Amino acid sequence: MTASSENALKERQFKIVGTRPLRPDGIDKVTGRARFGADMTAPGMLIGKVLRSPHAHARIRGIDASKALALAGVKAVVTHADFSKVGADLDDVSCNVMARDKALYDGHAVAAVAAVSGAVAAKALRLIDVSYEILPHVTDVEAAMGADAPVLHEDMFTSGIRPKPDRASNVVHRHEFGHGDVAQGFEQADVVVERHFTTAATHQGYIEPHACLGSVGPDGQGELWCCTQGHFYVRNACAAMLGMDLSHLRVTASEIGGGFGGKTTVFIEPVALALSRKAGRPVKVVMSREEVFRASGPTSSTAMTVKIGATRDGRITAAEAELKFQGGAFAGSPVDLGAMTAFACYDLKNVKTVAYDVVANRPKQAAYRAPGAPMAAFAVEGVMDELAGKIGMDPIALRLKNAAEAGTQSSYGPKFGPIGFVETLVAAREHAHYSAPLGPHQGRGVASGFWFNFGGQTCVSLNLHADGSVALAVGTPDIGGSRASMGQMAAEELGIDYDKIHTIIADTSSLGYNDISEGSRVTFSTGLATIQAARDAITKLCGRAAQFWGIPEDAVVWEDGHARPAGANAGDFEPLSLAEIAATAAKTGGPIAGHCEISAEGAGVSFATHIVDAEVDPETGRAQILRYTVVQDAGKAIHPSYVEGQYQGGAVQGIGWALNEEYIYGDDGRLQNPSFLDYRIPVASDLPMIDTVIVEVPNPGHPYGVRGVGETSIVPPLAAVANAVSAAAGVRLTELPLSPPRVLEAIDGMAAEDEA
Repeated sequence: MTASSENALKERQFKIVGTRPLRPDGIDKVTGRARFGADMTAPGMLIGKVLRSPHAHARIRGIDASKALALAGVKAVVTHADFSKVGADLDDVSCNVMARDKALYDGHAVAAVAAVSGAVAAKALRLIDVSYEILPHVTDVEAAMGADAPVLHEDMFTSGIRPKPDRASNVVHRHEFGHGDVAQGFEQADVVVERHFTTAATHQGYIEPHACLGSVGPDGQGELWCCTQGHFYVRNACAAMLGMDLSHLRVTASEIGGGFGGKTTVFIEPVALALSRKAGRPVKVVMSREEVFRASGPTSSTAMTVKIGATRDGRITAAEAELKFQGGAFAGSPVDLGAMTAFACYDLKNVKTVAYDVVANRPKQAAYRAPGAPMAAFAVEGVMDELAGKIGMDPIALRLKNAAEAGTQSSYGPKFGPIGFVETLVAAREHAHYSAPLGPHQGRGVASGFWFNFGGQTCVSLNLHADGSVALAVGTPDIGGSRASMGQMAAEELGIDYDKIHTIIADTSSLGYNDISEGSRVTFSTGLATIQAARDAITKLCGRAAQFWGIPEDAVVWEDGHARPAGANAGDFEPLSLAEIAATAAKTGGPIAGHCEISAEGAGVSFATHIVDAEVDPETGRAQILRYTVVQDAGKAIHPSYVEGQYQGGAVQGIGWALNEEYIYGDDGRLQNPSFLDYRIPVASDLPMIDTVIVEVPNPGHPYGVRGVGETSIVPPLAAVANAVSAAAGVRLTELPLSPPRVLEAIDGMAAEDEA
């Protein structure tokens, strides 16, 4: 994009985009009319329940379900033998859905039953006899990398190193990113800071448990209703595991009571379908909260070492990191994304990140908003904060001196196009929060963060009705207000009122394939497809007007919701509105619709800077967040209220992650806190009001300048909170969560060192 087109994008005046219309799903949700995963029922419906391993690591010697099948009211039992073989890309997913030869974590599914009631199904589970050979287990990421660690997969040999190892291990892959000469860079540094950091595994904490209703008929045709972020992916995965043609399975996405990345895969959906096929009746499966914690995907726990060197005037000469993430019992931790994002905020000449994907006896990890990035930012931004203190430089000034800009070669390879990182830093520095006074035992922390954003496969259909209203069908579940933003973009493009657009989430049989709602892709990619579908419809509207007037199609233009004649040979006709053209569609060629099928490219990367004030009680170690400000580049905020909500939501989840949340495993490898009583997410009384500043540096890859916002907002909070608490406590804190005993121990340790 040229400089003139960039300026035109910045200066474009919108009528609907950028406003704050009412959310289209609001009434349904506050009145209870909205239907979530567990709300669907069907005639003759059975209840499915899953038997889960009580062991962290055990070989399954045999499963005897005869007593369960003999129980009155039990209609079906399934094990791994009831699922088809799948390709390599789904093998781990399938093995996670139902254990094969080994149970690999506490909570791993080993069998499932369908019965006439939940009580009967629960009784049947107790009658299934599973013979286990208990094996040694490991849940800590660094312990899992040890030479003497129990190996989860005998066929797992570390890739990414040469020569290929001849011994199986728990290290899946070694990744490396960077450029320049790190050793030489550290020689040029006046000050070097190196720290080791750890973070605990945390759960997305969505309020709605996983739930689905599956039905497979005697003709092999299946239907599935489920809460998911990607029903097309669910269809593909389930069809593969049941050996069905894709066209034989229709999946409908319910309303979703939170996902944040945790509902981007399958856990119980193939089980419900397999039970239904065997029983010949619909089967509903709903996870309990304990099952959600034990058996669905949290994020990784990590161990990280970061080293940064700089000159006394604040120029970074070298940066290096080693990241170790456990991804649960199967390959695929987001450590590669953590490595790519770790130093992405900075313009570095010498940078290197090495990362290890590690398996351990924990549930298979799932995405959690910007997977991998918050942990990496916690480590890097913690060292940046300490480095600023050692050279006596303002933390934002240090970041500004080294900030990535357009043309910067990123730490993971590509050069950046137009980006808004500097703008977020300047806005944070100039915000009243940054200069506000602090009291005793209070500290202020600053941190920045980055996320890629992406596009992906997207299909949209836009149908015009005879009354001038528009039905917009999209295939990306609404997890953050996308129905409103799609309606706004369609209305903006068509030149009609927002309330004339009705946006629905279509099922898998009604549209072409759509990728999952993840990675902050929806407003960008589905918005891009919506705009193109609207333009397709406009072309057809202009053609109908030309036909009505008897003039060439290229003599008609679309302006402000009307077809208008244009040009010397167009004639002098009164403009025709969308409603007028749609009303006569039956007489001019039939229905009018716009369509778009794309694999969207050009998603602009995103940056954010957060400011946090914290207070620490020196007698108890309890940390309290007093004030919080989020500054983030949205490219263009389609619906500012939703954008602000994403900013605030990411901050809240980051606060919980930093202060309270963690998976706690006992020596037996079993999860000790699988409930909201013992796994504590933030509530309103834990939180301050969260200020937001929307920066808008347009993304040239989108007609309106959109950048995704949902991921980036959770990247800085871990570091920002830890930096604030460290400042308030007077000691550098490097282990999350910052629970009161952990903070108090650090304070007491510092006091003991001072006395010594």
